[in-house]
Amino acid sequence: MISEGIKDLKYYDSEIIIKRNNIRDLFISKSKNVKTGDIQCMSNDDLKILFHLYDEEFFDFYFRRNFKGTLKFSLSTRMTSAAGKTIYSRKIKLLEGSEETYEIRMGIKFFFQYYKVERDKIVSGIKTKDSLEAFQIVFEHELCHLIELHLYKESSCKKIRFKTMVHNMFAHTDVVHQLPSQKEIISEKYGLIIGQKVSFLNDGNKYNGFIYKINKRATVMVKDNKGTYRDEIGNKYCKWYVEFGKLNY
Repeated sequence: MISEGIKDLKYYDSEIIIKRNNIRDLFISKSKNVKTGDIQCMSNDDLKILFHLYDEEFFDFYFRRNFKGTLKFSLSTRMTSAAGKTIYSRKIKLLEGSEETYEIRMGIKFFFQYYKVERDKIVSGIKTKDSLEAFQIVFEHELCHLIELHLYKESSCKKIRFKTMVHNMFAHTDVVHQLPSQKEIISEKYGLIIGQKVSFLNDGNKYNGFIYKINKRATVMVKDNKGTYRDEIGNKYCKWYVEFGKLNY
């Protein structure tokens, strides 16, 4: 470690790798759900375990000793772009230390579907070897949001202060992830892309349209003079939700 004080923490790259791997090994030994680098199941309690390991390994128990507020941890299957986020009160600048409440929420589906696309998964500029390492690096990113919010009552990963902090603490060289999204997985499996022309049958009738969105099903926009959706040139559309296997293209 090069310097003291949580906002000024800076580790050598070699130290960071050792610490991250130590946390990985301890986490696997303590978790009831994660026993390998392939995450198949996880609970909110696992996030608490992971947080306390980081507090010990990287922060020298800063949060245990100094934080007087409330920390919450949760998993979401509905997050489709961000793999993690830190939730806080918009009145944060008016709160006393004991009133501070933060929640780190992780988009667990990104890690469940880590292996569904065969390519490198880069997270915060780091090429990850498995879903657990990817999870740790996203978690580290959120820890820096937590620290910024706690110290400065604001946080933005687009700004230099955050980028400097996350690099000094965890050797991150970027602030975005390249984990497989549902859209990418479906595109690879079915060969579907946004804007593609498709058709489908419903009650014996054939409908033609284009793919507007890809989630659990395809959102298909079909021209219809009675439709409630309108494009830039005045065409009207109806929106249909169609299972991927029922699309013709």
